[in-house]
Amino acid sequence: MKKNVAVVFGGDSSEAIISERSARNIVDSIPRDRYEVYSVSIIGTDWNLCCEDGSKAPIDRNDFSAKLIDRTIRFDCAFIIIHGTPGENGLLQSYFELIRLPYTTCSAFVSALTFDKYACKRYLRDLGIDMASEVLLKKGDSYEVAELVGRLGLPLFVKPNAGGSSFGVTKVRSADELDSALEHARMEGCDEVLVESFIEGVELSHGICIFNNHILRLPVTEIVSKNDFFDFEAKYTAGRSDEITPARISDELNERVQHLTERICRRLSCRGLARIDYIYSSDRLYFLEINTIPGFSDASIVPQQLRHAGYEVSEVLATLIDDSISRLV
Repeated sequence: MKKNVAVVFGGDSSEAIISERSARNIVDSIPRDRYEVYSVSIIGTDWNLCCEDGSKAPIDRNDFSAKLIDRTIRFDCAFIIIHGTPGENGLLQSYFELIRLPYTTCSAFVSALTFDKYACKRYLRDLGIDMASEVLLKKGDSYEVAELVGRLGLPLFVKPNAGGSSFGVTKVRSADELDSALEHARMEGCDEVLVESFIEGVELSHGICIFNNHILRLPVTEIVSKNDFFDFEAKYTAGRSDEITPARISDELNERVQHLTERICRRLSCRGLARIDYIYSSDRLYFLEINTIPGFSDASIVPQQLRHAGYEVSEVLATLIDDSISRLV
């Protein structure tokens, strides 16, 4: 008998549009001979099963079921593809854990930790990993522009402490740009803003797949943005960046990247798909951030890496689903 899989998309952040694109690819790629696949939209308190005829059926949040005219749909697994809140920060994972519904991502704790950029960096520093220097500014914190610039230098980056797809991120080149950059970051609904030093170097991105206590290393991608940095336009607009897989790096550096990604993911107890971004500079590999629900749209990096490595995307997704179900059996 086929398992019922809910591909859960949407969310309450600027990344909802990317989540919808990712969900379409996921829905199209999950093998239909093994699963019944349904799209479920979660936006605020509006939770709906999206039917093929364009109608919607409300999700009963008591057990995450949906009533149709002739039957009730109950799910065996939730494939979470919400980037940002509530799918990437542990909120949805906590709910699914409470109702004992298997899901395909990291645990609630790991999701919450990795979504908080500052907390994640502090947690990983014990591993001796190179990272950019940073200052965390919470809502209401006072700051001196001269002090921040003196400590972190120029240029520097200002970004929401919790967020993705480069929404709210500014590359600050002069001190008089800092105030507006902080305000721009806070417009993403985040009360905490991360100010980080800029590191000149080669940007690398590495995806990984973790299931059945097995780690599947994907190829490393080199990112060459045609914008000032790898911002939203560069990520999702054709021609605004070159994403080169495999990266034009030495075999030795390739192994360093893959080893460090595995080391970080094991330390964090990640599972499912993840992607870590780095900057390589002066023979040092700097950790930027980890994304535990990486994009899966046509323009996203992880699907490109899967295809280049020769993996059938449908089989990888099926393995993730089966692995999540087996953890509750």
